[in-house]
Amino acid sequence: MILELADVGVVFQTGPPWRRQQVHAMRNVSMGLSEGEILGLVGESGSGKTTTSMVALGLCAPSTGTVRFDGRPFPKRRRELAGRMQAVLQHPQWSLDPRMRVGQCVAEPLAVLGGTDKADLARRAGESLEQVGLEASFAHRFPHELSGGQRQRVSIARALITRPPFVVFDEAVSALDVSVQAQILNLVKDLRDEFGFAALFISHDLAAVRYVADRIAVMRHGEVVETADADVFFGTPRHEYSRQLVEGL
Repeated sequence: MILELADVGVVFQTGPPWRRQQVHAMRNVSMGLSEGEILGLVGESGSGKTTTSMVALGLCAPSTGTVRFDGRPFPKRRRELAGRMQAVLQHPQWSLDPRMRVGQCVAEPLAVLGGTDKADLARRAGESLEQVGLEASFAHRFPHELSGGQRQRVSIARALITRPPFVVFDEAVSALDVSVQAQILNLVKDLRDEFGFAALFISHDLAAVRYVADRIAVMRHGEVVETADADVFFGTPRHEYSRQLVEGL
């Protein structure tokens, strides 16, 4: 397993100091991803999907339970995981600095790791752009000069330049036109086959999840209510809430 969550719970404190309330964003969540596997995480807004992704990326410490990455407990310093896990977000502008050229944006995670000279960074950025279906010449443009689909391709190139074994796609196609969504979903599948990364694919769009995921995990009210292989889930879902989701396709 590249990633394992065991009985993970996350509790947030809300409200003023004199009237604190506890919100359970995750309750006893257990799930795992094997190398090269895409796990689709679905559920309504507020079900705990985003918190789960933050825990998986080491951005949110669990209140209870344990998280293991590549067979080991999460290190206390997240920098030790630098370059080994990345995220592709719903809006690519969240990860692309508008003041930087595309090539600099793509190369930035590799530059942060250090040990790569400027010429090699530029070469690697050009290669990454070509791997996501863009010409290397795009490296000289600014993000605002690209279409939404092109910016998302750049975000994927940026995420994969360090060859991470684990990637989170958090609503990565929901802001795109339907025709562009299909292109990006095909790209994700092709890149997974080429590089063998495991992915947590989070989406409210079951059709998109059905297309890319090997297994499905369903969250509701902070709990995982069902996990199953994709063909089993979309054929005979066990949980009532899962059946409602599938019937809504």
